[in-house]
Amino acid sequence: MVSTREVFGKTLVELGKDKKIVVLSADLASSTKLNYFKEKYPDRFIEMGISEQDIINVAAGLALVGYIPFVSTYSVFGCGRGWEQIRNCICLDNLNVKLVFTHAGLGVGGDGATHQMLEDIAIMRVIPNIKVMTPADDIEIREMIKFIRLDKGPAYVRLYRQDCKRIFSESYKFKINEYPILNEGKELIIFSCGDMVSTAVEIGKKINAAVVNVHTIKPLNRKQILKHVEKYSKIVTIEDHSVLGGLGSAILESISETPIPLLKIGVEDKFGQSCRSNEIDKLYDLYGLSKYKILNKINKWVNKL
Repeated sequence: MVSTREVFGKTLVELGKDKKIVVLSADLASSTKLNYFKEKYPDRFIEMGISEQDIINVAAGLALVGYIPFVSTYSVFGCGRGWEQIRNCICLDNLNVKLVFTHAGLGVGGDGATHQMLEDIAIMRVIPNIKVMTPADDIEIREMIKFIRLDKGPAYVRLYRQDCKRIFSESYKFKINEYPILNEGKELIIFSCGDMVSTAVEIGKKINAAVVNVHTIKPLNRKQILKHVEKYSKIVTIEDHSVLGGLGSAILESISETPIPLLKIGVEDKFGQSCRSNEIDKLYDLYGLSKYKILNKINKWVNKL
């Protein structure tokens, strides 16, 4: 189990040799691991305080004069409070700003419903020009950050509070238009993203299902999605996000002209809730996202077809 936040922070330090990179924090440098960059390059670290709309505007201004701004805060604050500024000040002019927001999904735990961002993929992917991405492990976040640093235009990367199981080897190379197949299967294919990919892999092995890591939800490579599903008769999507507007909806949009049935598994149009930090697994079970609950849901669905 490795922290994607830790690897994000350390990768920024590695990339910080490029003097065009500036980092902006919203009073959460320790939690988002921007403190590593602050220690190494204090002259290119900007602490904006609890001011999410301002931080987006300042990042836009820095991009206009040639810098590559990386902004990090909690997803609920950055996507929620900063949405209008992301839309109008960054994406409308296609500015080169990188948004890496953390603490998405149910895993925030004790902070409860106000901080458990379950709607961010939906509200971010609807904005023109922006890329929407979420890594499955520490290796993928390292390669993803290197990619967006060189890529031009806005990007949103979704991270989590909890550690993730390592899936990829050190040799893994991130390719935005290629979705890795992690399991081969027989009749059923599972598309998953982010912190749920490791759970999907375990489930896939139990039920002989193919598993695909959809690390980039926008732009979604529709041709590759259709190529993946052409030899399967059933599709399941698994995500730590609302079933409305997230990965499942994006896949469903892509296969809408095919007759293949699809089951979306995620949070069912509900807010999250608080739990003790050592009871996160119970919270995922309560919301139907534990391995046992997901397996049960898939089996019931398959038996009805």
